[in-house]
Amino acid sequence: MPKRSSTPLGYEETISHSGHRLTPQRREVYNVLLSERDHPTASEVFIRAKRHMPSISLATVYNCLETLVACGLAKQVNVEREATRYCPNLEEHGHFICDSCGTVSDVPLARQGSLASVFKVPPKFTVTHSEITLRGTCPACKSNHVQIQ
Repeated sequence: MPKRSSTPLGYEETISHSGHRLTPQRREVYNVLLSERDHPTASEVFIRAKRHMPSISLATVYNCLETLVACGLAKQVNVEREATRYCPNLEEHGHFICDSCGTVSDVPLARQGSLASVFKVPPKFTVTHSEITLRGTCPACKSNHVQIQ
């Protein structure tokens, strides 16, 4: 079972200032996101949350994830036509998706500044958010591929 992390300070304030109630289910779903940081789908969050809260439903998990995203405590990661994944990393970063196994990993920025500063944004355009996705092969899949040959 993955290591449990405690809910970070500020979680309660962020939820309550957003006009939402602080519920044990929301706390559990958030803790699941923080515990492995592997960009789980809602179904994966549901399976993990049931280990500690057997009565939680899939609908509740979806509602909790929606609230966490709306409050700015998590981000949705959309990978083409796959199920939406969830990321609690609120720092500006990109994602690396392995074409072989499908894992999604955070990729930190190599330089200071926002992603919007990397691009020449046309005049009068306002960037509200950006998403950078890199695709390729993760180290585990690359080493497995080399061993097979």
